[in-house]
Amino acid sequence: MNKKSLAIASILALLLFGNPRNVAAQDNWTYQRALDYALSHNLTVQQSVLQKRLAELTLKQNQMARLPTLNGGASGEYRFGRNISFESNTYVNTANFSSGVSLNTGVDLFGWFQKQNTVAASKYQVYASNFLLERARNDMGVNVANAFLQILLANEQVKISKSQVDLSMAQLENTKKLVAAGSVPESNQADLEAQLARDSSTLVAAQNTSIVNVLQMKALLNLDFAVPFVVELPENIERIPVLNLWETAPEMVYSAALATYPQYRADSMYVKAANKSLASARGAMYPNLSLSAGINTSYANTIKEGFGPITTGTQTIGYLKNDPTSLVETASFSQDRRTVPFGDQLSNNFGQNVGLTLGIPIFNGWRARGNVERAKIDVQDRQLTLDINRQKLRQDVYTAHANAVGAFQKYQAAITTERASQKAYDFATKRFNVGLMNTVEYITTQTNLFKAQIDKVSALYDYIFKIKLLEFYRDQRITL
Repeated sequence: MNKKSLAIASILALLLFGNPRNVAAQDNWTYQRALDYALSHNLTVQQSVLQKRLAELTLKQNQMARLPTLNGGASGEYRFGRNISFESNTYVNTANFSSGVSLNTGVDLFGWFQKQNTVAASKYQVYASNFLLERARNDMGVNVANAFLQILLANEQVKISKSQVDLSMAQLENTKKLVAAGSVPESNQADLEAQLARDSSTLVAAQNTSIVNVLQMKALLNLDFAVPFVVELPENIERIPVLNLWETAPEMVYSAALATYPQYRADSMYVKAANKSLASARGAMYPNLSLSAGINTSYANTIKEGFGPITTGTQTIGYLKNDPTSLVETASFSQDRRTVPFGDQLSNNFGQNVGLTLGIPIFNGWRARGNVERAKIDVQDRQLTLDINRQKLRQDVYTAHANAVGAFQKYQAAITTERASQKAYDFATKRFNVGLMNTVEYITTQTNLFKAQIDKVSALYDYIFKIKLLEFYRDQRITL
């Protein structure tokens, strides 16, 4: 690789990482800080919070449904044309205005504990929503830990790749001097230039992977992509406290997980809620007794009453049948009339009612029976879900244990390989410097060491995550 190509690669790396001074000026992110931020801002966690609030609202509604109902009403009506007279109760052509007010209450006295069972089912659903929120937060801990370790791994790979580039550049400069002095053939320089190009390409790929991992973490945290994010490396990543695999049997971890795993506990609550819903559905098939009461009154502008002095007199009403000349008179009374005052009408028309209602379901389109059968199926479905998730939990625990054991063994093998590759590279360097090894063989030894270093770092972080996942199943938390 010539100087122009190296300059282009360096500029590309700088663009990928941004301004180093800006990055250095930012606070570092520890795992705990990232987790706390995710628990407050992650969209999935926020959605679980809303589901919990919805369950709590449903419970409150069902609890309030047990209280008596109280409803008031008011009406006003203007009639014209042929209508019934409020005074004579006959049809007349008139116009009138009427209004009324009412207040009614009702309460279920006995409904075979339908509402009580509905409230109990809602309580269990609230418990389940709390456990599901806990699971969302625990899962967020796992996801953040995985993303955090992936960033650390990518950063380590960048460091190793950069060291490899620096080493190749130093070897190339030294070889150029030897070629100029005629000590080694020019092909050695060409081989090292090709190796430097490959190492530079690997470095750029590692830097890009690091940036992608940071973007994934920002998405997980719901953090603005423009905000710099620099992780804080633990003091000694290889000494992070981990479980002792050989003293932690998967069955013991599974037993501990059953007592603390939120999903399993939520499923248990859903089974109980389904049973209470079944009891409520059965209650709808039996008679229901309710009490109702109400008061009401009304006003109409056509209702009249007399007022003032009464005037007496006589009034001819006809003649005698046998004597057409004889008048028949009767006493008459007259008085002025007015609309009965509003307050008086409300008092005069004030009425009350109270009653008991016994509802007996006889036939309602098989709705009640269908609801019972549906509730029975829901109970069975919830129980199967509980069994399925319990079986899956056991499988996940055993798989996590097997993966942790495999990761530990892989890490130990990677350590051995890295040590052997380092030793081989040291010998190869000595032989290459005295001209006893050609460039191709030397580059192969160097590549093997580079690959062993990358494999060791990858195996280390994979082992840490696998063992932490097993720890999560046991304690429902992850520490780094």
